[in-house]
Amino acid sequence: DFGRSSELAFVVEPSDDIAVQEQPLILYCQVEGIQPITITWRKNGVMIVDSENAFMLANGSLYVSRFQRVRADGSSDEGEYDCMAQNHYGLVVSRKAKIQAATMSDFHIHPQNAVVEEGGVARFQCQIHGLPEPVILWHKNSVPVNTNNERYTLLPKGVLQITGLRAEDSGIFHCVATNIANVKFSREARLTVSGSHSTVYKDPMILVGPENLTLTVHQTAVLECIATGNPRPIVSWSRLDGRPIGVEGIQVLGTGNLMISDLTVQHSGIYVCAANKPGTRVRRTAQGSLVVQAPAEFVQHPQSISRPVGTTAIFTCVAQGEPPPQITWLRNGQILETSDHIKLKNNNSTLSIYGINQADEAIYQCLAENSAGSTQASARLTVLWADGLPSPPQGVRAETVSATTIQVSWEKPLQNTKEIIGYVLHIRKAADPVEMEYQEAVSKSTFQQLVTDLEPSTSYSFYIKAYTSRGASKASEVTVVSTLGEVPAMPSLFIKVINSTTVQATWEPSIKLGQHEGFKLYYRKVHLSQYTGPVLLASNVTAYNITHLDASVVYEVKLLAYNQHGDGNSTVRFVSLRETVERTVLNPPCDCMKDEQNNKTSTTGIIIGIHIGVTCIIFCILFLMFGYRGRLLMCKNVQEQLSTPQIPRSQRSATGLVLNGATRRDRDDRDLNGKQLDMNELERLFPASPSQEQQEKGITSAQSRSASHDETQISTLPLDEFSIIEEQPDPLPKNPHGSSPAALAPDHGPANEG
Repeated sequence: DFGRSSELAFVVEPSDDIAVQEQPLILYCQVEGIQPITITWRKNGVMIVDSENAFMLANGSLYVSRFQRVRADGSSDEGEYDCMAQNHYGLVVSRKAKIQAATMSDFHIHPQNAVVEEGGVARFQCQIHGLPEPVILWHKNSVPVNTNNERYTLLPKGVLQITGLRAEDSGIFHCVATNIANVKFSREARLTVSGSHSTVYKDPMILVGPENLTLTVHQTAVLECIATGNPRPIVSWSRLDGRPIGVEGIQVLGTGNLMISDLTVQHSGIYVCAANKPGTRVRRTAQGSLVVQAPAEFVQHPQSISRPVGTTAIFTCVAQGEPPPQITWLRNGQILETSDHIKLKNNNSTLSIYGINQADEAIYQCLAENSAGSTQASARLTVLWADGLPSPPQGVRAETVSATTIQVSWEKPLQNTKEIIGYVLHIRKAADPVEMEYQEAVSKSTFQQLVTDLEPSTSYSFYIKAYTSRGASKASEVTVVSTLGEVPAMPSLFIKVINSTTVQATWEPSIKLGQHEGFKLYYRKVHLSQYTGPVLLASNVTAYNITHLDASVVYEVKLLAYNQHGDGNSTVRFVSLRETVERTVLNPPCDCMKDEQNNKTSTTGIIIGIHIGVTCIIFCILFLMFGYRGRLLMCKNVQEQLSTPQIPRSQRSATGLVLNGATRRDRDDRDLNGKQLDMNELERLFPASPSQEQQEKGITSAQSRSASHDETQISTLPLDEFSIIEEQPDPLPKNPHGSSPAALAPDHGPANEG
């Protein structure tokens, strides 16, 4: 009973049918509801008048005595029929029933002669169009083909397949097509089976692949696939989208034809037939699409409702199908026209009626239709109306107060005012749909309302209803009025000093300004009363440079936005250029090119200085290393040159060993006391002053030894690598040879090196 109005609803509706020429046809229609109920019929939207050929039975069904596809006057009994039922609650229309004449055309494909070798595959086909779909049977040698033979496969579309051919399969074949309109025979075709079974290898090949099919749910689909090859190929099926085909309702006919029974929408897809050579990956494929349609059916039916006057009624009708159905609404059998208070939303699934009144009381129908079929459901709207309700409020007026405020006033109703508990003011923008309306409640003793927070330069509509505990009055007359225009708001202004004679005024565009045509800019010296300006600027301009200013005074800058309603409030800023002038005197502007050149020169100098510093450090390290080494070598030479017979050879050797042994320690401590250590070593080498003669002999002997032993060491060390240490020794007594200490020193520079 879902979707039925208890006042009036269909129990049986006419269904699609195929009529036989010159035979009677009955279209059924049964209605339940509150009597009296009147039933009428329409064909292609035109009322059917009772006649000898077509008239209505007592139970409401339509009887066509002799159905004719084409009558003598050119008319036809074919078409779309619907049944209408009406009582005092409203009118409902049944679904459309499509009536077609049964027909059968001639065969447009006949079977062809075939010669096939033994063990091969033979295929015959014949095709014919008709309503209803003809049933095709095959005859061999004028006898119906034995369908119990598993090598013979008959497909619904008029195909005969014979596999594993044998000599006894040879013969003459033809097909017979039958439906309620006629019976027809095709031409004959001869099958000849030749030779014996061949053993020559043949690649798999698909003779016939699946066709593209469009069917309706619950029908049966047969996808043909016949393949040949030697060895005999294996035929398999799959879906192109990778989804499993499933097993329920699936059957293989013959050697590879796929039959799917009781189709559903989920069976739609592209099916792939593959012929595989056994034991290899050699394969051939063919594919065909299957489209399964589903007639429209309701997921949610509209429900009958009762609503007070002035409220909103909503009907919901949700349908599904494949392809998705189109939804149409009827009001008492007529297509519903939308208006300001009747709206369709959500692809016509939702019907909303705003501010209902008694004229909206009717039966509303939802028709869902697609290429696979149609269906309908109905519901009734009852408008509740209580006696003694107030009449509509009178004298509704609206006056504009400002850009965002309107004052609405009214007078009390003329009738039934005692039970009024208040008023409701209905407000919406005139350009908005009815569903955007909102309300404001007002006490029963108040006859005016100030409506605020409106938008400038916008039209609004207003109407009033008076409410009692039993319901609302009808709506008053609607009045429409517009708010005033609004001048723009204050813009934000910033001042930036460019130089001693120029400042830049900048501002930011903002939606808070409202509608504006542009900006006006003024400026003046603060001690003057006269402004310079206005400078008119477009609405998309956000900056302006004020030039030729006097740096010695303070300026006032003023900016405002304007539109057709006038000038907005201005934003004022003060600016002084004196500090800029003082900074310029103290810090003259730089010569950028010169500074850039100086920067480049300074950078080059820094790099050169770093290289020089690193070089100096390296030379200092080398100087210290080689200088110290030279001093040690010189000390050894001086020891050998100045040794006398007074110093035993063993002592000299010991002294030399001590000096050489001290070399490592001296290298460790040379930064602290290297020079002092060198002098101590020299003093230990000269404990006394020998005589002049002995000294001379000693020098001669020392020079001779030096020339023969250490000549290379002395000559290879330059003077620059030695530091000179001069001392004044105390006078020593003359030695037996009369020589003085000074005579110990040789007459060339290196004798005094330490």
